[in-house]
Parts: sequence; structure tokens; C-alpha cells
Amino acid sequence: MASAPAKSAPLKSAGLAAKNAKSALLAKGGSKSVEPSKFSDGKLGDGKFSNGTRPSGGGTPVMSSKPVVKAAKSAVRSGGPQSTSNADLLKHPIFDELGFPTDPNNLYRQTVASMLAAADLMNLPHHLQIILAQPKNEIMVNFPVKMDDGEYKLFKGYRVQHNNALGPFKGGLRFHHDVHLDDVKSLAFLMTMKCSLVGVPFGGGKGGIKVDPYKQSRGEMERIVRRFTAAIAHQIGPDYDIPAPDVGSNSQHMAWIADTYSFLSEVGGKQPEAVITGKPVEYGGSLGREKATGQGVVDTLVEMLPEIGIDIRECTFSVLGFGNVGSWTGRILQDKGAKMLAAMDHTGAIHNESGIDAHSLALHVQKTGGVSAFKGAEQIERTEFYETKVDVFVPAALEQMITEVEAKMLNCKVVAEGANAPTTPPGERVLESRGIEVLPAILCNAGGVTVSYFEWVQNKTCHQWDLDRVDSELNKHMVKAAKRVRDARKKYRCNLRTAAYAAALERLQAAYAVRGLFP
Repeated sequence: MASAPAKSAPLKSAGLAAKNAKSALLAKGGSKSVEPSKFSDGKLGDGKFSNGTRPSGGGTPVMSSKPVVKAAKSAVRSGGPQSTSNADLLKHPIFDELGFPTDPNNLYRQTVASMLAAADLMNLPHHLQIILAQPKNEIMVNFPVKMDDGEYKLFKGYRVQHNNALGPFKGGLRFHHDVHLDDVKSLAFLMTMKCSLVGVPFGGGKGGIKVDPYKQSRGEMERIVRRFTAAIAHQIGPDYDIPAPDVGSNSQHMAWIADTYSFLSEVGGKQPEAVITGKPVEYGGSLGREKATGQGVVDTLVEMLPEIGIDIRECTFSVLGFGNVGSWTGRILQDKGAKMLAAMDHTGAIHNESGIDAHSLALHVQKTGGVSAFKGAEQIERTEFYETKVDVFVPAALEQMITEVEAKMLNCKVVAEGANAPTTPPGERVLESRGIEVLPAILCNAGGVTVSYFEWVQNKTCHQWDLDRVDSELNKHMVKAAKRVRDARKKYRCNLRTAAYAAALERLQAAYAVRGLFP
């Protein structure tokens, strides 16, 4: 096991783990279902939860909320696992009230638990906690597509609209063979928090198609994407819900969506290209959008590392996942003087103590599909990758990849979450007990949606910004968001993740205070 790194202002654990078993609601052949939040609590038609248990007391909490809330606050403020048992932390009354299944490894339960820790700490009103704990709408579609061999296949697609108190729903489309409803709900929830924290006038949404885009021909993917667009066209729009790229999707897919939407006369309307962001620059896209998430990670590090005593011009780092976010983070950090010592993705792990050229590695990944066999580094084992001593570790792949096992191996001072929710609550408790600072995803990962907002503004106003303006405006948003998190940490005396959620919740609370609830 790697030796513990030097302490760097250890932060106190939010201490809330947990979540429900995967509960993909079943939509029937070719049909579409839109479920408001009261039906998005994991219940099936027979009144049972998806794990076979029944709700207690018609949805009322099975225990008093006061002891649990008090325990959660104690955990957040005084150090986490030593302050209260894991069993206590898993019993937040909101989970019982809304009928959450009980699997502690479920991503949606874990993400909501982090929010509830902050909500309890800041005494957020109960009605706002339950509103934010569930999405407003869950849309599921099943649609047939003719494949190259002449046969038809049925594909499942999702669009979850979590909250629009601050503006239109906003969030990416994930094309992956293992997309599930709870994953999409989690990502939509995180988008609400991210948009609030970074100060853009959007709410949270997310979607996806259950497909492996790398196993389909270009023609098949075009038909899949266009058919999906037609299926959800009445639930999206430039002023209502604006999708964007995510894992497995790219600017070409976004162009097909915008083009398809523009031909649907009943919804297309004016400026139909504003229905989606992350498009090619040639079709209404923004300069700087491709690198935006990685740029946001670096902007956050530039702002936060000095407090930890790390000079970004001399720091070392490693990257988990070398797709869009990881590769751009690596390239931009290298251009600022930092040195990448290790990288890992689904093809393997590589290391070079003298430094890996991030630009050359990005070209290699584009050509071969992964970091394996890169000539500028040696192949290493997975455990060696995690144990590589660096200043900054950047998880930039998928969710829930840093568990207790990986957290015990890491030999770094800072974890900068480039991916959405890459660290599990048990993993985070290990990191904090070892004095490793965690910069949360809703801060680090917010560059993408910020530049998506810039693209949307450019589309709506028929202007195009130059790259310097995009980078400058992005930096302003990231610096302000980092300041909000630091201020919240001082105000609530908590770790950075809880502080980030608290700062996001403060803006949402202010919006609800003036908007009220209809009727």
C-alpha cells in the first residue's frame, strides 16, 4: 500500500453513503412514458419497491428525523466515521419518506445523500429537500431502428429533467451499453447542482441511449440518433431543455440532433440549432467547447492549489480515463508546466517518471482507442497506477471508480474530480482520513456546461465569440464558483464537497424564495 501523503488541510467527511438498486422503469415497445416525480421513487405498479419490499406507512418516515439529522451534522462537522455509525448515516428520513430502495451502492442514493448532508447542515427547509431529492420528469422511450443488415433492433432511450427553478433543463446525452435510469437521474441531479454553483441560468437534465456507439456503423448511429431525437422532440427545446454531449456522444451526434429537430415543423421554431450544445463550430458550435470541461478542471486547480501549497507549474499528476476530459486536462496542465507521470483507461495503464507527453498521448488514443502500447511510457499494472506518487490525481472516466480499495492505494495530495461522481462515499471517507483533499465534481467538472451556456447565448443572439473571450468568461465563472465553495466551507465548517452543495443550495433556495410554489 502507498504510504500516507503529507497532510493538506484535511477536510471533514460528509459521511453519507448509500442508494437504491438499479430500477430501470419498463416502457413498452415503441411507446413513451413521462413520469412526474411522485412516480419516480422506485415503486413498481404493484406498490412494491424494485427490491421487493413495501413502503411503510403510506410513504411516511419510519423514524424520527431529528436524531438522524443531528448525527449527519455531527459527521459533517466533526470528522465522519468516528462521529457516527454508517448505519445512522444511511437512515436519512428523506429516503424513507420518498421510498428510496436501500442499496448503499446505488449511485442516485449516494449523490442525493451528499446533497442532504449539506441541506441538513444549513437547515434547508424540508419541502426543498424533497423537491430536490427527486426529478420533475423521467422520460423513457423505446424505438425501432433499421440496421445495416436489414433487420430491426429496438433501442431504449432516456431523458430525465431534474429541476428548472433556475432556468431551462440542461445536460448531456450518454451513449453507452450500460446506461440505466438511476444513472441518468444521478447525472441530471448533479447538473442541477453544477449549474447553480457555477452561476449559469440553467437547471439540471440528462439523457442517454442504451447503445455501444463503437459497435455501430456511422449510418446506424445516425439513424439511432435521429430516431431518438424524434422520440423526445416534444420534451426538449431551446427554451425548455437543451441537451449536449456526454460519454460516448460527440459533436457529430449533436449536429444530427439539431438537424433533425429543425425539420420537425411543429417544434422546430426559430433558431432550432439552439436546442442542443456541443455542436461542430461549422453548425453553431462554440470555440472552446471541446476542451471546456478539461479547461474548467485546470482553472479550478489554478485557483485552489495555492491554498494547499502546490505550485501548478511544478506539480505532478496522473489521469484516470483519457477521453475528452482526461486528455484535455492533461494537455492544458502540461502546457502550464505540470508533469503527467501516469495514465490509465480501459486498455491499460502506463507510466513514465520523466513525464508523459499528453499531446502525443492524445494523438495515440485518437488513433488506437486507448493508452495501451504508447511508446512514450512503460506498461504498468493497475495497482502500480494508483500507487504512483503524484501531487494531483484526476479521475476523468466514469462514476464510482474510486472505492475504498482505490482510495487506500492512492498516493497523492489532491483528487480533482474531472468525472461526475467518481468517488464513492466510503472511498471519500478513506481519502479524508488520509488527509487527501477532494475537489468535488460539481465544481471541477462545471466547465463543460458553462461553455455550453456560452454556445446557447451565441445561438440565441446570432453571434460567435472568439476563443479568448470564451476562455476568459469561463475562467470568471470558475473563479467565482471556487470562491463560493471556499466561503461556504468557512461558513459551515465542513469539507469541500459539502461546501459545494451548500453553495449550490443557497442559490436554489433564493430562487424558490422569490418564485414560490405553484399553486
